[in-house]
Amino acid sequence: MVAVRYTCPRCDAVVTLDRDAALADKSVTPFALDGWEYAAPHEDFEASDGVEIVCGASETEGEGCGRVFHLNFVNYDEGREIEARTTPADASFDFLR
Repeated sequence: MVAVRYTCPRCDAVVTLDRDAALADKSVTPFALDGWEYAAPHEDFEASDGVEIVCGASETEGEGCGRVFHLNFVNYDEGREIEARTTPADASFDFLR
């Protein structure tokens, strides 16, 4: 296990996770990726698609902002990397403006 540090994408607080060095990180995002299944930092997250982190929890250096962000691991389907997608939270399709 190694200690790996991540930065909250909203407030830049630093979070440290103890994890297997062989895991491949894809991204850190403020929103969950569509189809990804997340585990908590205190769970066995090596078999999940990523980790759901609360900024300001015990893994955080300092106070943090209290909001959730996501560490996403690289995932494969039949040997090909799965492209990550997010659903926009505030999508607007008003094309008549």
